Amino acid sequence: MAVHIDLTLDCADAQLLAAFWKTALGYIDEPPPAPFTTREEWLAQFDLPEGDTEHGGAWLCDPAGVGPRLSILTVPEPKTAKNRLHIDVRVPGHGSPDERWGRIKAESERLAGAGGRILEEFDGHHVVMADPEGNEFCVASAKS
Repeated sequence: MAVHIDLTLDCADAQLLAAFWKTALGYIDEPPPAPFTTREEWLAQFDLPEGDTEHGGAWLCDPAGVGPRLSILTVPEPKTAKNRLHIDVRVPGHGSPDERWGRIKAESERLAGAGGRILEEFDGHHVVMADPEGNEFCVASAKS
């Protein structure tokens, strides 16, 4: 039996993080579950306190259906410590070590331009970054 996983990020601004992670991963907004035509209709079934549905989350998916679903949920608490689980963004792993490092650096710079921050570089291997709310992730090469 195949197991499917979803990843969930808690945040202060779901729309900000959704825009960043769509850029980082090439994901799209996930359609609401059937039979609902909008996320607002879907959320209404949960009888949440008034105001809890406004900008309360974003749901992203891999358009190819391969990667895990990403749920981004607004929560009242701020981030207080390092992530215990993080996302690795992988660039193609073919070519020489210098070519792979060049792709890692280029992707890190692209994601910094989209609102991420470079935290630390491990020369020739990977770059530790943070998304716009400080959630850590790495940029590295895929295994060839």
